Amino acid sequence: MRLTRICASLFALWLPLAALAGPITTFQLENGLDVVVIEDHRAPVAVQMVWYRVGAADEAPGESGVAHFLEHLMFKGTETRAPGAFSDLVEANGGNDNAFTSWDYTAYYQRVAADRLDLMMALEADRMRHLRLDPETVLTERDVILEERSQRTDSDPGALFSEQRRAAQWLNHPYAMPIIGWRHEISELNRETALAFYRKFYAPNNAILIVAGDVTPDAVRGMAETHYGSLAPSDDLPPRLRPQEPPQLAERVIRFEDPRVAQPYVLRTYLAAARNPGDQGDAAALSVLAALLGGNPSTSVLGQKLQFETQKAVYATAFYDGLAVDDTTFGVMIAPSEGVSLPEAEAALDQALAEFLREGVDADQFARLKTQVRAEQVYGQDDVQGLAYRYGQGLATGLSLADIEAWPNLLDAVSPDDVMAAAAAVLDKRRAVTGWLSAPNADLAVTQ
Repeated sequence: MRLTRICASLFALWLPLAALAGPITTFQLENGLDVVVIEDHRAPVAVQMVWYRVGAADEAPGESGVAHFLEHLMFKGTETRAPGAFSDLVEANGGNDNAFTSWDYTAYYQRVAADRLDLMMALEADRMRHLRLDPETVLTERDVILEERSQRTDSDPGALFSEQRRAAQWLNHPYAMPIIGWRHEISELNRETALAFYRKFYAPNNAILIVAGDVTPDAVRGMAETHYGSLAPSDDLPPRLRPQEPPQLAERVIRFEDPRVAQPYVLRTYLAAARNPGDQGDAAALSVLAALLGGNPSTSVLGQKLQFETQKAVYATAFYDGLAVDDTTFGVMIAPSEGVSLPEAEAALDQALAEFLREGVDADQFARLKTQVRAEQVYGQDDVQGLAYRYGQGLATGLSLADIEAWPNLLDAVSPDDVMAAAAAVLDKRRAVTGWLSAPNADLAVTQ
């Protein structure tokens, strides 16, 4: 019996993601709202997520932070509900809610008992088109965001370093702007700016409704028609065209010093392809490359070489997230061991990458990694909110449902040759920003 369970588990690792997620139904309302229903009847729970195809990279010059500002203001009342009433009602019905902003999207969600979904749709539809902003409330919330920036960015040297590195990464693209906004521009945001952004982008034909959990497509369609169907679409949605990057011909190097830094590190990010609609092959290879270089420290290439063989690092990793509207980044990082300077750490990192490019992929290591990747796809089915997030994020960044469902099979099809081709293409310092983070006057060496 134990052998049967093991075989069944191994077989499950090869199943397509969509087959494990349960039935998925899509339709569009007459006003342009896209709806995705992900059935999961294992528990009487439902998640509603509304994703708007707008984020920090869609802001006008001089208005950085307005997308995040509006996210906060969406909880400040409508024509029929007082400020704070939205979350109070969600909590009173045993649920929880929140929202988040990225460069490419803004999303709002509630997780509730399935029999409360109709109320959640009524609430969310109300603020999609009927937001009401009291001038005093707007100014108070602006102060809240300035304090948020103080706590999460200005008081954190790692966050400041990341912000400076991003600004150096993109010469022309608005991905260079921080999502929370530059402090001097946040200070100038006002009610009129927020409402203009709201009226321009918050409309059913610029949104995706994801409902996942113990629901049926027919019931979701009925509720969506009732609550969202009467909302007027926007007639003047602008095309989603951002300034693009010119050819990048030279590595940029930044050195950020802050007395609060306890552990210095070197972090380098390279421009890289995103998961493009209908053409995700390069992104799949980059995803596998990141896992191979920087996954589990005891088995990854950088972990083995830098943490165990040479012991130059206390930590080393690689990372990549291909879900973006435009080109994204592929990153590597090393935190040096005691007595190892940042120049030595960077040299060790470069040597490890050069050895990998020269030696290629270890077959046994690659086989283990592919099994891990399959397992992660399966385990991802256990969280209904995670499923809603996966589909919402993909659709909000321009992928189709077919693209999202094809992704696990594309990962499984990646070969060692694909990984090495991706590595040779992306690991080009001319398209990279290398950053050093350390305390000042540290003599570039780690001491404890």
